Amino acid sequence: MTQIQELVLKIHSRCNLACDHCYMYELADQSWKTRPVVISEETVTQVSLRLSAYAAAHRLESVAVILHGGEPLLVGPERLRRICAEITRILSPVTTVNLIMHTNGVLLRGRHLEVLREFGVKVGISLDGDEAANDLHRLDRRGRSSHERVLNGIERLRAPEYRHLFQGILCTVDVKNDPVAVHDALTALQPPRIDYLLPHSTWDNPPPGFSESTTPYADWLLRIFDRWLEQGRPMEVRTFDSVLSTLRGGPSLTEAMGLAPSELAVVETDGAIEQADSLKAAYDGAPATGYDVFNHTFEEFARHPGVRARQLGIDGLSDACRRCPVVESCGGGLYTHRYSSERGFDNPSVYCADLRTFVDGVAARMYTPELSPAVHDSAELAITQAELTRDLLRDANSRTAGDTDWDSAWHVLADLDRDADAGPLVDLVQSHPYVRRALRQAGSVRTLSAWLGRLTVAAAVRAHVEVTLAWDQHDPQLHLPTLGTLRLPVPGRVEVTTSADGLRVRHPGGTEQVHTAADGHPLWRPLHSVDGGPLLDDADPFRDAFPAAVHAPLTSDERELFGKRVRLAHGLLDKLLPAWRSDPQTLLPWVVTPLARGAGVQLGGYAPGAMGVAVDAEPEHIAQQLRRLGRRARYTALRETTDLAVPGRPTARLLLEAGEALADVCAWDLVDRPDTAVREIALKEAHRALTALDAEPECDLSETGAALVGQWWAEWHEWAR
Repeated sequence: MTQIQELVLKIHSRCNLACDHCYMYELADQSWKTRPVVISEETVTQVSLRLSAYAAAHRLESVAVILHGGEPLLVGPERLRRICAEITRILSPVTTVNLIMHTNGVLLRGRHLEVLREFGVKVGISLDGDEAANDLHRLDRRGRSSHERVLNGIERLRAPEYRHLFQGILCTVDVKNDPVAVHDALTALQPPRIDYLLPHSTWDNPPPGFSESTTPYADWLLRIFDRWLEQGRPMEVRTFDSVLSTLRGGPSLTEAMGLAPSELAVVETDGAIEQADSLKAAYDGAPATGYDVFNHTFEEFARHPGVRARQLGIDGLSDACRRCPVVESCGGGLYTHRYSSERGFDNPSVYCADLRTFVDGVAARMYTPELSPAVHDSAELAITQAELTRDLLRDANSRTAGDTDWDSAWHVLADLDRDADAGPLVDLVQSHPYVRRALRQAGSVRTLSAWLGRLTVAAAVRAHVEVTLAWDQHDPQLHLPTLGTLRLPVPGRVEVTTSADGLRVRHPGGTEQVHTAADGHPLWRPLHSVDGGPLLDDADPFRDAFPAAVHAPLTSDERELFGKRVRLAHGLLDKLLPAWRSDPQTLLPWVVTPLARGAGVQLGGYAPGAMGVAVDAEPEHIAQQLRRLGRRARYTALRETTDLAVPGRPTARLLLEAGEALADVCAWDLVDRPDTAVREIALKEAHRALTALDAEPECDLSETGAALVGQWWAEWHEWAR
């Protein structure tokens, strides 16, 4: 079950604008009329206590609390400060709190800004473009333009002392507006991110604009996409970045598209716990659960049928969506936009044609048919994977630069990277599978800065280079990627100095001198490889990368037993298939993470090189899955770094089917020989998929995809003899 990691907290239920496209006031659900205007201090406390308990139970590294409305700034600066202080007081001892505010920006002035700076509240501002575009819908209650006042608020937010709080701009699409003019007006404000939001509509109340074009919203967004590329992609555009990610097999970056499960809860001003606000567009009462923070927990909310329905991934989509070739990028669209009174949410999005056209349009613009050397060379594949991680690091630096702790670690890491001796060790640490997970999940500047400090220290220890770095360590478990974990008596500010054989850590409870390669220190728990092979990592805070739950850090006896199971699996492979480690079709894991009992063996999601193994998995099963999943890992790594087929064409699905079948044949090599039925079925399935690929238009496969199919045919003929 996906964990709740974002909370939208309604602190004021009225607004100083009268936007005619607002889902809260203008659409089906009108429950705002019966709720308190302002959230009470008692409710803020109770929300914080409930969320703190949930975060502690699930060991959440961080949670986001989004201050929302109505217009949240209407609470006034003094009440806003008390709200932020109470949330921070209760949650900070348990987890990192990322405070965010969504506002129309009209009231962004000195006293509000000072409160936001005091608590590090990131600010997203709603603005629909230039004055003409914005004022089509976003007028105040006297019918006057809000545009100039919003620009004034943004200008104040962009002042040097507040600039780091500017999260981005949210723009609701109106196809009557000139898309390039809208985009240029927004980019002129230099936001770090833009979110283009489709108007909340359903099959019962379709969006405007369909009379002029069958795909007006795709046409509109693709014109902006072209302009964005022409500008050199100067900022994140979440919808665009999400599609670019999913087209290469990466995660979706927005709830509005992709198959990522919902991690969101909403608490209204009266303490009611509800589902996503956008559901107000479907029908009256659609977001309601019947729960509130005084009588219910977030555990109960997470088990609500409506919440679970939005966590089913592809299994929660309509039949039409499941058959669609772009489903991984589209994800059926926003859940709300699927609603009809006839079939509930069992429909494609009302924007279905637009979403398909948009994804296809992005794919066509970004498709690279040229041959990637990674398909023939494992070393080249590792290089391309490393460059993906470096891209994420550079993106994080662009968002986080200016934070003192981040900048210090970044400069040290860059110096190490340039050093001829230390550079390869930086590469080693950065290639750890959970580095990429951390870069995607460590949301706050504080969390990112602490993580980069730990990563840099690990690289410096490996390189035997002396450096000193400091950061705010929220968790008493100070984990150094690839090395181990130091257990601190309390969290707090730490200063770490590396040396030739380890490190010295000054922390609120004293000073620790640690020899990182030894087990001698009572608070130091080093990581070890299994039989000279993969690293057994059961402690990385970002290791939760698997469909099943990860196991808690193992005891020494459990580690010995787990390592023995993996060693026996390796021994079995060495005996039956002596050349298995050099198989060019296999990407071997270099990190193995223990999973809960009964979880089997699984690949890490968006964590290349990670494999999860249940603590009770038998060596024979581990050996089989090392072969099967090693091949799938290689296919995934290729897909992440280059195009194998034109996205959205049947060839992409056939490639996956052929690869899965051939992986099954590999696994059969390690099962009992007398029964060949499983092998024959897998060979026939591989032949069907490969033959179907040959029948597809040649241009649908990239040169890399064609080379991969050639490799698979050669294998098939060898095995079929």
